[in-house]
Amino acid sequence: MKTIDQWFDEYAVSHQNSTNKLIHWICVPTIFLNIVGLLYCVKLGTITLAHLALFFVIVFYVRLRWKMAIGIILFAFICLFICHLFEQHSSIALYKICLILFVLAWIGQFIGHKIEGKKPSFLHDIQFLMIGPAWLLGFIFKKLNVKY
Repeated sequence: MKTIDQWFDEYAVSHQNSTNKLIHWICVPTIFLNIVGLLYCVKLGTITLAHLALFFVIVFYVRLRWKMAIGIILFAFICLFICHLFEQHSSIALYKICLILFVLAWIGQFIGHKIEGKKPSFLHDIQFLMIGPAWLLGFIFKKLNVKY
């Protein structure tokens, strides 16, 4: 299994352009939130499919670095909380807004890669879909002087 630094180095190759990076700062968390939102709509008794999926997502991150997993857990809880609030207080169905934002965020991602002039990393290895959020979190950790 690759180390987190190997993943980040490979991911960074197609994320050099500042506009593409900015787009990723907006779109990657949006995609993550909206995947959680779509899965949150599928109820499995007292939990949702989002809770189940996030368990496996967290296992992936724990295998990379436990501090990274803690950061993703915090973001996942925020996403779940947003979904809960939206579902409780909005007249629009959660899945509808999640689908729209999901599609718009992916359009943004592909525009960013068009500007970059390089294909998205996940076309080479699907696991890069999991690396994008960690890559952004890595920048936050560095800003906070936290060694991941």
